Amino acid sequence: MSAVVPLSSLLDARRVWRGRVEPMPTGEQPTGWAALDAVLPGGGWPAAALSEILLPLDGVGELQLVLPTLARLSRGARPLVLVTPPYAPCVAGWRQRGVDMRRVEIVAAAEPDVLWAMEQCLRSGSCAAVLAWPRQADDRALRRLQVAADGGRALAFAFRDRRHLGNASPAALRLELEATPHDRVWIRKCRGGVVPAQPVSLPYAALH
Repeated sequence: MSAVVPLSSLLDARRVWRGRVEPMPTGEQPTGWAALDAVLPGGGWPAAALSEILLPLDGVGELQLVLPTLARLSRGARPLVLVTPPYAPCVAGWRQRGVDMRRVEIVAAAEPDVLWAMEQCLRSGSCAAVLAWPRQADDRALRRLQVAADGGRALAFAFRDRRHLGNASPAALRLELEATPHDRVWIRKCRGGVVPAQPVSLPYAALH
């Protein structure tokens, strides 16, 4: 019969492997929402890539979703560009959330030129992030944005109506924002990872 050996003596003799919990790596482009970062591949937005955010309608909290990222990026050297936003940014509110408004540029473009303007800003390499609300964008146009974001090493955010969810998209990440009855985000596509079966809940006050 084998003798009983105290576990402490085995540990002291280093005869038992002791596992350690490694800290979760911080993504290169964290979203600023811990629950969302925890389920996204790489711990945040896909770097130098297009993220498509699908909405039930404009103004349901889509900018609040990206404000932590914009605040962080506004402390860098490259500006942030909004191409024809449906609503003018609330300067006081954005400043309260930490965005340096001196680093924010707004480009006014006619609807047929929104995609072109977004692509040029991304391709220039001079922008940290470019945001736009294109009404119409086919697979080819979105692929051009993805390529431009990669070439310009910028984050690209395209806010679109969720009726486009059924269409294939070359975006590295697709999120669907659900405002009612609960504020939460569904991950519909994430490059390099498995799409979670459950949505991510976000604080109600942060989305309105």
